[in-house]
Amino acid sequence: MTKIYPDSHVEVQGFSARYYDLVLTIISAGVYNKFIKSAIAAMNIQPDEHILDLGCGTGRNACLMHEYTGDTGHITGMDISEEMGNQFKRNCAAFNNVEYRNQRVDIPFTEEKPFDTVFMSFVLHGFPHEVRLKVLQNIFNNLKPGGRFCLLDFSQFKLKDMPFQYRVLFKTFECKYAFDFVERDWKQILAEAGFGNFNEHFWFKKYVRLLIAEKK
Repeated sequence: MTKIYPDSHVEVQGFSARYYDLVLTIISAGVYNKFIKSAIAAMNIQPDEHILDLGCGTGRNACLMHEYTGDTGHITGMDISEEMGNQFKRNCAAFNNVEYRNQRVDIPFTEEKPFDTVFMSFVLHGFPHEVRLKVLQNIFNNLKPGGRFCLLDFSQFKLKDMPFQYRVLFKTFECKYAFDFVERDWKQILAEAGFGNFNEHFWFKKYVRLLIAEKK
């Protein structure tokens, strides 16, 4: 399948899509597994929450969130990749309250029932900025009043101020869209999009952040 955004790294295909979780585990020496568990724990998910996982990938995150929602909540995963979707459905097959939608997150959509929480993990930085704003509009439109947007992604920093080894890794592995993402004030952007009451959690020398914002 031809990429919609050729310069982005968030549209994962082929070998990388089929072995995504394994590749992440190997290249991070298991650190990513511990980190994502910690990040999802920090979301403070309640048992009856209805959650939309945008850019859901293989379902690893949905399975972790299900540990908190139990059988009384509901999780909808949404992703453009059929290869990722196949893994999502296999990984979450045991859960009757977890479903998958093969759908783009960057074009308008409206779910029948608004969500308590929208979660997005390392996806938003991979879009051009004008597309990110469209994604935010989708998120806002599909949240309940008072609902939460949980954005797990890079935090705000100046690339030139990163330690040399981190800067090399960032430039080597990240797409060009990530370079402007990290220098933008996402609290301000989210405030302008109708969100407030921010809460933050940081990892990896504060270069990664879970930014939680409520729909006003």
